[in-house]
Amino acid sequence: MTVPDGATFVYTDGACSGNPGPGGWAWAIDRERYASGSERPSTNQRMEIRAALEAVTALRGPLVVVSDSTYVVNCFRDKWWVGWVDRGWTTSQKKPVANRDLWEPLVQAATERGDVAFQWVKGHSGHEMNDLVDQLAVAASRAVD
Repeated sequence: MTVPDGATFVYTDGACSGNPGPGGWAWAIDRERYASGSERPSTNQRMEIRAALEAVTALRGPLVVVSDSTYVVNCFRDKWWVGWVDRGWTTSQKKPVANRDLWEPLVQAATERGDVAFQWVKGHSGHEMNDLVDQLAVAASRAVD
């Protein structure tokens, strides 16, 4: 995907203790600007999508969402969402899109803005910001009552 001019890079991650289980999400621009939260019960996939949704709706201006989730990145890079919308939020196998309650607002926010790109980063590979959001998401998942 093309990086929008003047884009801010935001790193996102989701975590889940068990699948399903207590989940946590996080986004960060740097060590001072970040947010995190939790959901119970949840899944890892939900938390990855939620992290991206929270970042896209909280931050203004051109944005690059950097995620270690191929599920999130490929949805936008390969435009899976176009087929989902055309088929009434069903997959090519004619099944309901999982996590539609998160995908729909994320797709809407990203496409309405027109200044959001998605980029993949390998998880658990020593990338400073990916490691930070992983730590924040894990901590949020553990904080769930």
